[in-house]
Amino acid sequence: MNTILNPNKSTWSALLKRPTQTVDDIENTVNQVFEDVSKNGDEAIVKYTKKFDGCELTSNVVTAEEIEKASALVSEDLKEAIQQAKSNIEAFHSAQKTDKVEVETVKGVQCWQEKRPIEKVGLYIPGGTAPLFSTVLMLATPANIAGCKELVLCTPPNKEGKVANEILYAANLCGVTKIIKVGGIQAIAGLTFGTETIPQVYKIFGPGNQFVTVAKQIATKFGVAIDMPAGPSELLIVADDTANATYVASDLLSQAEHGADSQVILVSTSKSLIEKVSIEVEKQLAELPRKEIATQAIANSKLIYVENDNIALEMINEYGPEHFIVCVENEDLYVNRIANAGSVFIGNYTPESAGDYASGTNHTLPTNGFSKAYSGVNLDSFTKAITFQKISKEGILNIGNTIELMAEAEGLQAHKNAVTLRLKDLK
Repeated sequence: MNTILNPNKSTWSALLKRPTQTVDDIENTVNQVFEDVSKNGDEAIVKYTKKFDGCELTSNVVTAEEIEKASALVSEDLKEAIQQAKSNIEAFHSAQKTDKVEVETVKGVQCWQEKRPIEKVGLYIPGGTAPLFSTVLMLATPANIAGCKELVLCTPPNKEGKVANEILYAANLCGVTKIIKVGGIQAIAGLTFGTETIPQVYKIFGPGNQFVTVAKQIATKFGVAIDMPAGPSELLIVADDTANATYVASDLLSQAEHGADSQVILVSTSKSLIEKVSIEVEKQLAELPRKEIATQAIANSKLIYVENDNIALEMINEYGPEHFIVCVENEDLYVNRIANAGSVFIGNYTPESAGDYASGTNHTLPTNGFSKAYSGVNLDSFTKAITFQKISKEGILNIGNTIELMAEAEGLQAHKNAVTLRLKDLK
């Protein structure tokens, strides 16, 4: 990892740059796939699955028999772990339900807001080097709590044309209504336009690589909503001498092993801690099965020394990390003043992997600095807020003149007339 001491503020932007390609590098490829899927449906899906995933499928729809066989192959211990994680995720997301908001803004004018589920949602579950069955829990569980009717899950098959047993078990457990063996750009395009086998949806959820992230952004051009731009994973840790260097190193590596384009950063007010963490990273890295991937990510990562907490906070808010771990003596300072972060993990005994799997919070989070404006997935992500209003005779008399004056000032006579006619009948 690269160690940087007291970087000048003018260099922060370059220093904190993510190791990702620009949208321009990818957008042309995405547009080509989208156009093909739009015109040719499943024929294009089959072509790109063969090209990108190396397998040719006779059917890309997962059958009930496949789910049953896959579930039987998941160990009982892992099933119990998945069920406990699901229970915690349910508890946290169920607590996010809100009551109807109702107010009489003026006598006779009743306004209220109610949440309604998004009826059709697409859930993208990354496969590739690490099939993320935990993401099934994170997306399908709140979707069900919200009351979504159709949950269409897309995930890439392996070269044998199969989906990880754990993904199928979790999907069945969480009430997914249809599972499709398709990944990458073609999956997002299929959910956007609909094909013979892939239902068109209203909103697409889930993390993915840079191609999936850009594909989701392109999907919005065709009227499909997305949860957020969620690309390669990232983690920033702030730590001082009270932190455990072994734990800090393990957290950095837990994110680094996601992929070669992941980024991990340590910001510290302690040079000695930075040295300890650097040594510990090398030691732990040597033992990892995914050493090659983690090594590439570590090459894009930084150990940054700053003189005090205020500088650290300013830098962290500028970066806007997806995951933010706080291991400092004055943790309240960071907890209270962090403005831009997807999810925050506090103290030496709160590893980021707890949020990835089982604490109950959602792990689908904004990356690449989008935490400055986006929230992570939550219950409201699967709903829309609809406003209602009912006005009585007394109510229209109370606000009618206000509406008339404003409509006339904007030059919208028909708007004014809609009120004037009613007022004449009441006078």
